[in-house]
Amino acid sequence: MVNKDFFKALDDLEAEKKIDKETFIKTLETALTSAYKKVYGEAKSAMVRLIPEKSTIKIYSYKTVVDQVEDEDKQISLADARLIKKSFKVGDMVSVEESTKDFGRIAAQTAKQVVMQKLREMERQNAVAELSEKEDELLTTVVRRIDGDNVYVQIAGTNTEGVMMKNDQVPGDKFNVGDRVKVYVKKIKDSYNGPQIQVSRSNIGFLRKLFELEIPEIASGEVQIKSIARDAGNRAKVAVFSEKPNVDAIGACVGNRGTRINTIVNELNGEKIDLVEYSADPLEYIARALSPAKILSVETNDSLNMSQVIVPDDKLSLAIGKGGQNVRLAARLTGWKIDVKPESYIKPATQPQDETEYELTELSDDSSFDMGDIEELETIDGDQIGEIEDLDE
Repeated sequence: MVNKDFFKALDDLEAEKKIDKETFIKTLETALTSAYKKVYGEAKSAMVRLIPEKSTIKIYSYKTVVDQVEDEDKQISLADARLIKKSFKVGDMVSVEESTKDFGRIAAQTAKQVVMQKLREMERQNAVAELSEKEDELLTTVVRRIDGDNVYVQIAGTNTEGVMMKNDQVPGDKFNVGDRVKVYVKKIKDSYNGPQIQVSRSNIGFLRKLFELEIPEIASGEVQIKSIARDAGNRAKVAVFSEKPNVDAIGACVGNRGTRINTIVNELNGEKIDLVEYSADPLEYIARALSPAKILSVETNDSLNMSQVIVPDDKLSLAIGKGGQNVRLAARLTGWKIDVKPESYIKPATQPQDETEYELTELSDDSSFDMGDIEELETIDGDQIGEIEDLDE
């Protein structure tokens, strides 16, 4: 069966849709073979071959040479086989070209279905491949719909939607259809229905990318973000550092009159951000991480990865923070367990001494007694003791 238009369409698909023609031809051959067997019998051993060089489609059936035919779909007699080729012998496989006269319409329908399926599959794969490059990136998207707590956004330049679930939203976020929203691409998964893209604004990666966007020194690498700890919507701590002594890492992040850091805070709906200058010295790093509290001393236990921090009594609540937030974020930022103690913890109050003076009273003559008195006392029972009126308490 010669069909130049069919093979020209395959060339056009390869050029326009970036579909590999060789892969497409193999898929078509499998599909056409299956369609042929459905029409002419599943038991038939057949194979459809596409020959693009000649723009033809051929169907071959395969039969085993036998002395006596028991299954005409799979076997051929030795006499009939030798009419095709004299050298055939029992056990050989004979390839016979079948007529494609009645197969044209079936082939066209099958090819259309395969083309559509392959196009969808390739478009999905291309979309995933393209979007996988955007994973761990900050994108500006458009809100397309809101379903319950989930917000669906369209990725710019594609027809692909990303979903932002409730836990990926910053407390205080309010969205309307059509809003342009910055999001962080957290994860991309391929599925039968197309790529599933999870985006987030509460993820630490979102804050990191905002810093890279708003602070040129971070984007260029002059200032490095060493660590981030975040309680989305409430507070975050960001440890920054520069290897260049003439670069102020904290000042670069703050910007002129706080313009840079304020832009980030506004994007996060007022989330407070503590900028911490990183130090390789864990004692110094832990002390800085507990900012804004004043720190008196820091001790660490490397084997337990624990530290004890002493603060003034009146700064204890500030160091710990509301609900333990400040010390919890500092611990996550530094990677150390932090135990905060007040100054009075290392200055225990002096134990009060008992100032009662004890005095030895001399026995008077009246109170003198001898061994006979003891023997007499032993004979007195409890009731008699209660009757002694002169017994002092």
